[in-house]
Amino acid sequence: MGQIQHMVIFNLKHEAGSEAAAAFLRDGERLLTSIPVVKNFSVFKQVSPKNDYDYGFSMQFADQAEYEAYNAHPVHVDFVQTRWEVEVSRFLEIDFENYGA
Repeated sequence: MGQIQHMVIFNLKHEAGSEAAAAFLRDGERLLTSIPVVKNFSVFKQVSPKNDYDYGFSMQFADQAEYEAYNAHPVHVDFVQTRWEVEVSRFLEIDFENYGA
């Protein structure tokens, strides 16, 4: 089992470019990077006209055990319940394990 790349692309209920959207992105980065197993966290803004999602979070985990620890971590659980479920209108989650070819 190798490194896991966890990505989520999403739209917010807030207007794109608004202070509320910026606060969500800042808070997401601040809170999720406080979880020790999260590595290489990035926040993205969509620029392709081929995709209708506005934002993305990306992070890496050393292995499946770290990914599971992240999902169960109280900071992640609280962020999902108090911010994500309230402020995100739709999302797509993608999890890749390094292929190692």
